[in-house]
Amino acid sequence: MLNSLYTRLALGLFVLLIAVGLVYTFVSTMSLREYYASVNQELNRDLARHLVSDRNLVDEGRLDQKALKTLFERYMTINPSIEIYLLDTEGKILAYSADPGKIKRNSVSMAPIHKLLDDMEAYPVLGDDPRSHDRQKVFSVTPVPSAQNTEGYLYVVLRGEEYDSVEMMAREGHFITMSAWAMGASLVFGLIAGLAAFRLLTRRLTRLTRIVEQFEQGEPGTGNDARLRWSDEGSRSGDEIDYLGVTFDRMADRIALQIEQLREKDTLRRRLVAQVSHDLRTPLASMQGYVESLRMKRDRLSPDEQAQFLDIALEEGRRLSHLVDELFELAALEAREKQPRLEPFAPAELIHDVAQKHGPEAARKGIELKVIGDPALPMVLGDLGMTERVLDNLIRNALEYSPEKAEVELHLAQTEAGLKVVVSDSGPGIAEQDLPHVFDPLYRGDNRETPGHAGLGLAIARRIMDMQGGAISVCNRDSGGAAFEIVLPFQPKANASQ
Repeated sequence: MLNSLYTRLALGLFVLLIAVGLVYTFVSTMSLREYYASVNQELNRDLARHLVSDRNLVDEGRLDQKALKTLFERYMTINPSIEIYLLDTEGKILAYSADPGKIKRNSVSMAPIHKLLDDMEAYPVLGDDPRSHDRQKVFSVTPVPSAQNTEGYLYVVLRGEEYDSVEMMAREGHFITMSAWAMGASLVFGLIAGLAAFRLLTRRLTRLTRIVEQFEQGEPGTGNDARLRWSDEGSRSGDEIDYLGVTFDRMADRIALQIEQLREKDTLRRRLVAQVSHDLRTPLASMQGYVESLRMKRDRLSPDEQAQFLDIALEEGRRLSHLVDELFELAALEAREKQPRLEPFAPAELIHDVAQKHGPEAARKGIELKVIGDPALPMVLGDLGMTERVLDNLIRNALEYSPEKAEVELHLAQTEAGLKVVVSDSGPGIAEQDLPHVFDPLYRGDNRETPGHAGLGLAIARRIMDMQGGAISVCNRDSGGAAFEIVLPFQPKANASQ
């Protein structure tokens, strides 16, 4: 419970409100003090002047010391919150109404006095408190003549020691109680409001957590996945939580699709292993059978029969070696251990070279191998060796499945997608149900009367074309036979200009 996001948010809100309450109390206390000081000074700004004029402190231009003493005694009784001081022009204290034992200054600073006298509405102006070395208080001041017929000042501290004592008692009593109640009420209200807001926010996060947990406990990609989705919840506000939920839905769909693809690949892998095992076992069993027969019947076999047995075993060995080489080549391409080296080359020149290489084989079978198309085609971008490997495989298959006295044609053409090369044979063609699987490794068609496809050559060809950014496809010709088409991209113009 303590580890939940809601609990942590609640604790964080509580600490934050306490801190805000303390800061608010401090700021409000300081502001109130300054406000009360301004009000007090504004209300009593003429107090010193009234005292001088009302109490007749000045008689014939001279300060009446007797009237001043009477003033001190009376106001200490009538208004004990003020303290009256008589200053000379330098700020030295000449007389006062306070207890002599509590006076700690002999003089006060004249800067605040001059500031207030220059601007009687500059509130609050704080002056030195004679009862303290560092404390300052609001005051009222007026110039008066001194006994030496020079100007002095009547300096009235408006919040004297008695006022401070009473204020301290009030603050410790009623003010603290009211502040505590106000702070407590604000804290409780803010906490309740914050918890309600956090509940509204974390409720959506809780739903998202439930969706994630169900996805974790389920089996995505099985076809009958009935997991919850954020987009089905109905509350779409477009904020970060909603974005997170929608993103998780997309991620979950992608993971489910990848799991399904992995299952399909695993199924294909198992089938490939089974087919490879069968194709490897067949030539091995044939080789083993003929070698054992040769060993057991060597004395009863003629030299021609022995040579025939050895030729068959050798042919099966070559077939087995070729299949193993293709397996290693396909594995290297799938693992991207073998990467194409793309470079521009002339396609017509490559086609004629490959056709010339397979000319003797075509001549032995009485097949005419023709190259049709414009030889002045633009440069294409691809791996020369890999492209030659694809063409070798297609031409070899075409020669294998074409009857004697037939034709195998290589058509070159320029399209918007790039260079198109079509290898057409005159064989029986491919069954329609087998066409989508022609490029699958070791695929064998159901119709065994036709040659069909069994091996890895076409799977290697498709992988090579994909790695070069090209394409390969197959279809049956209307006139009979199959037509394999490859497309290679032309060299970009920017590269050509270089």
